[in-house]
Amino acid sequence: MVSEMVDMFVLMVPPAGGDEIQGLKKGIVEISDLIVVNKSDGVFANAAREAVAEYTSALKYLHPSSPSWQPKVIKVSAKTNSGLDETWKLMQSYYNIMKRSSELSKKRGKQRKLWMWRQITSELLDRLNSDKEIRNLVDKLEQKVFNGEITSGIAADYVVDNFTHKYNVTKTN
Repeated sequence: MVSEMVDMFVLMVPPAGGDEIQGLKKGIVEISDLIVVNKSDGVFANAAREAVAEYTSALKYLHPSSPSWQPKVIKVSAKTNSGLDETWKLMQSYYNIMKRSSELSKKRGKQRKLWMWRQITSELLDRLNSDKEIRNLVDKLEQKVFNGEITSGIAADYVVDNFTHKYNVTKTN
C-alpha cells in the first residue's frame, strides 16, 4: 500500500536480521526501488556486506517495476555517516530518470486513479453499513453464507441489487 503513495519505494533492512531472503517471499523486495542496508559499521560491517550481496543477487532474478530504473542496494551507517551521500545521490538519480522518462507523471496519475477507486469503495461501504435495512439484510445473508445456504457471490449481488434499487427509488421520488 505504501508503494502506491510514494514516488520511490525505499526498503531499509538491518544487516544481520536473518531475513534477507524472507523479504523476497513477502514481495517487498520486488516493489523496492532502493534497498538500504542500515548499521553497516562496527560488529555489523561483515553482515552488512553479506546482506548487500544477497539482496543484489536476489534482484537479478526479479523483473524491475520500471524499464528505466534498475533497483539498487546500498549500505549505510548513520553512526559514521557513510553511504548517506551516495544514498541521496541515488534517490536524486531515480527522480531525474523517472521524470525524464515520463514514468513519474504516469505513476502519479495511476496513484491518483487508485486513490479515487479506494475512496469510492470506502464511501460505498460506509453508505451500505449506515443503511439500517441493508445492514439487517447483510447480517441475515452473512449467516446464510456462513451456513453454506447460499454462495458469497449470490449474497453480494443481492446486497448490491437491493441497495442500488433502494437508491434509484429514492432518487426518482
